[in-house]
Amino acid sequence: MRAFAAALLLAFAGAAFGQASEVANPDPATESRLKALAEELRCLVCQNQTIADSNAPLAVDLRNQIRTQIGQGRSDSQIRDYMVERYGDFVLYKPPFHGATALLWIGPFALLAVGAGIFVLLVRRRRGATSPPSAARNAQLAALLEQEPGAPETKPSKQGRSRGR
Repeated sequence: MRAFAAALLLAFAGAAFGQASEVANPDPATESRLKALAEELRCLVCQNQTIADSNAPLAVDLRNQIRTQIGQGRSDSQIRDYMVERYGDFVLYKPPFHGATALLWIGPFALLAVGAGIFVLLVRRRRGATSPPSAARNAQLAALLEQEPGAPETKPSKQGRSRGR
């Protein structure tokens, strides 16, 4: 009897909480608006996908929320504003340019300019370090090459003296 009661309770719980995550028979006009809006909004879980592309539970909830607001007669800009008010500019896949998002828009170009500047400095420094030797340095190098290996450089040789026994 307990097993039957547990199975019955599980069946009722499944019916109560097992709602469909998406609408079974969607309206084509609503779905086209939903698709356009979902392409503009970022999935807050995946962060590199739109909510149209994501299958995360939060993305499904956001799509259902947009569908509900479309059914209530709200415009696309009202829905977008609602999402930004609730989740911030981060929810927009292309956030607007203003003080808080300036670093997002300018940062990559600034890093590219700094990298190009460092590259130019390194190339100039390397060219300056490998300049050809002067005539005086060439003469020094030639004199060093003419010397015999193992011969003393500045001391006179003692070949003329003999050893006394």
